Amino acid sequence: MTPHVAHQGEATLDRISWLKLSSVTLPLATPVSDAKVLTGRQAPMTEVAFLFVEVGTEQGHEGIGFSYSKRAGGPGQFAHAKEIAPALIGEDPSDIARIWTKLVWAGASVGRSGLSTQAIAAFDIALWDLKAKRAGLPLAKLLGAHRDSVRCYNTSGGFLHTPTEKVLENATASLAGGIGGIKIKVGQPDGKADLRRLTAVREHLGDDVPLMVDANQQWDRPTAQRMGRALEEFGLTWIEEPLDAYDAQGHAALAASLDTPVATGEMLASVAEHYELLRHNAADIIQPDAPRIGGITQFLKLAALAEHQHVQLAPHFAMEIHLHLAAAYPYEPWVEHFDWLEPLFNERLHISDGRMHVSSRPGLGITLSEQARAWTQAVHEVGARP
Repeated sequence: MTPHVAHQGEATLDRISWLKLSSVTLPLATPVSDAKVLTGRQAPMTEVAFLFVEVGTEQGHEGIGFSYSKRAGGPGQFAHAKEIAPALIGEDPSDIARIWTKLVWAGASVGRSGLSTQAIAAFDIALWDLKAKRAGLPLAKLLGAHRDSVRCYNTSGGFLHTPTEKVLENATASLAGGIGGIKIKVGQPDGKADLRRLTAVREHLGDDVPLMVDANQQWDRPTAQRMGRALEEFGLTWIEEPLDAYDAQGHAALAASLDTPVATGEMLASVAEHYELLRHNAADIIQPDAPRIGGITQFLKLAALAEHQHVQLAPHFAMEIHLHLAAAYPYEPWVEHFDWLEPLFNERLHISDGRMHVSSRPGLGITLSEQARAWTQAVHEVGARP
């Protein structure tokens, strides 16, 4: 990768003059447990840390973006963002790809994936939001939408800490609220417990409601093969993260052996890591997370690679961002519904008839709520606000 030096001429009509970084901690109402907790690898999750970036220009245009971290890493993202933020001052906000590369080089010694690019993601997303707002378009329309709504499924009601009867109640409420599919967590130490729970959910939903399961990387290869065969009878839309996120060959063998589609990718932190999945034909459905892989610029590169291989798309978490990106993907995708983030924003996404709808609001269509401001742990500003 060769560093680029800006040669701004008369085509540069605006420049970045101000940045505000905010570290926000979102508390969860109930500690959340999936298979990683039941296998002893992690403690229950009690909060989510967010890095918000607000960017302003000399001409008065503004954008907002965010990244996030679960359990650990939030303070690190904020610290890295503070170090690289001055590199944006004076840049043309339209030069998003070049700015991304400049930010990577500003922190080159810590690499091009993981925490460093997750910090860059918040800047990148803010710049895309700004560009779409300046154009007066929802981000999906700026990118070139294939549809104005996307199939959506709920995850937050099916975690393993939730009793089965409550999972059934949550599923009923989700469907009544217009959501189109239900995902539940599996991967308990006793696989029979997973099958009993899944049987109850499938019987409750009936055969026509799309149903997914997520093992959160907690099976080894023999267990994934055995459980995958046992799950075939449930007519699942997919089995998610049956193996370690970096086991591309294992995922490929499993996907080739099962009728049920295999989905994975949410824990990967770069386009290069996702390319290993694509290169090995390791996933029927790829699940990138824009804040994790470096933002929208990187997501679009990955989407092009996935499209070339005719792979389906179901982005992970952050529906406020991923609705727009999924709407711009050629093959009919899914978006994951989590209501956890709703207190952070003044706006709500419209969901009906099994689909999440792109609003007419420009950009991402979100503004930070007063509650988000109240949960702010630290603020850092660079430059001068117009």
